[in-house]
Amino acid sequence: MLLIRSLLAAALLPGTVTIIVPWLILRGSGQHPTRWPGLALVAVGAAVLFRCIWEFAVSGRGTLAPIDPPTRLVVNGLYRYVRNPMYVGVVLILAGEAWVFWSGGLLLYAVGFFLVANLFIVVYEEPALRRTFGESYSEYLRTVPRWVPKIPGRTTQD
Repeated sequence: MLLIRSLLAAALLPGTVTIIVPWLILRGSGQHPTRWPGLALVAVGAAVLFRCIWEFAVSGRGTLAPIDPPTRLVVNGLYRYVRNPMYVGVVLILAGEAWVFWSGGLLLYAVGFFLVANLFIVVYEEPALRRTFGESYSEYLRTVPRWVPKIPGRTTQD
């Protein structure tokens, strides 16, 4: 059942952000996928996103949906290197789509998504996770960077 909930949440949330909204931006533009590096970004972003969905289900016992969040703090997998790999994956997908379709509108959308996601994380998500998971999350904040993956041996200051 958790797998079905995870797939449904993935279809609704990142599916809307990375497929439906870009389609709405591009419809009627006549653009066709022609830029391979952009496709590579989309593939890497999708792999990151699906790995995070898997970690939420297996390690966190929940989904990415706010109504069915993980019940355990997820600090393994990609979450060892960066606190928000799911958002990083989505931004990579959007940036790749902007490159593939050579679309300024999609690039602006990607930047806007990143800015809104960052604001959401700082204002709501991190304080809520701190309340939910206490000192273990506070320690995680001190040791894992928010956006740029950590290099082993480097400490974080954000």
